[in-house]
Amino acid sequence: MANPSRRQAPASERRADLARFFGTWMRKPIAMGAVAPSSARYCATMVAAASTEIEGPILELGPGLGSVTRALLEAGVDPARITSIEYDAEFARLLRERYPRVNVVQGDGFDLDATLADGRQTRFAAILFAIPIVKFPQDRRQELFRRYFERLAPGGNLTQLSYLWTPPVKPVPGVFTVSASPIVWDNIPPARVWIYDRDPSVAGRHP
Repeated sequence: MANPSRRQAPASERRADLARFFGTWMRKPIAMGAVAPSSARYCATMVAAASTEIEGPILELGPGLGSVTRALLEAGVDPARITSIEYDAEFARLLRERYPRVNVVQGDGFDLDATLADGRQTRFAAILFAIPIVKFPQDRRQELFRRYFERLAPGGNLTQLSYLWTPPVKPVPGVFTVSASPIVWDNIPPARVWIYDRDPSVAGRHP
C-alpha cells in the first residue's frame, strides 16, 4: 500500500528538487545525464510499462530524487519490494528520508554483483533503468543489459527512460527485444520509455 503522504510532492519540494537536480547536473553533467527530474507523467508511463505485476522484488537503477519511486508507490507497489540503487550520496540520503520503507542502496548500478552483494541469487520482477549510458559504445551497452537480464525473473522486463529517438540499446537476438512507449511531451526534454523483453525464442527458459 502506498504511503498517502508521498502520493504527490508539494510544490515547494518540487522546486527544491529542481534546483538541487540542476545544481548537481552543473557539477557532474555526464554522470547525471538529465537537467531536471522526470515528469510525473513520464514516470507513470515507465511504471505502467514495467512488469511489476509479477511477484518478487523490483530493482530501480538511478532513482535520482525519487520521481519513479513515487510513481511506483502511487501505482500501489509495496515499498518493501523496491530496491533503489543511487550513486550520488546526497540523493541517496534524501531518498532514505522520503521513502524509509524502500531499500535505498548507495552504490554503482552498473555493478550489481558488488553493490547488492547477494551472490547473484536475487531475481527481480522488473528492472527500471534511469542511468545515462550513451557515453558507452553500443556493444558495452548490450553486454550490460545481457547481465541485467540474467537478474530478471521469468516474464520480467527492463524499462529505460531516454531522450533518444532510437533505442539506446539495440536488441540482441536470442536475448532481448525492444519496443517503445509513445513520446511524453510534457517531460523536459520530451522523451519516451524503451521496453526490453526477453526474446520470445528464449522466454520460457530461466537465465
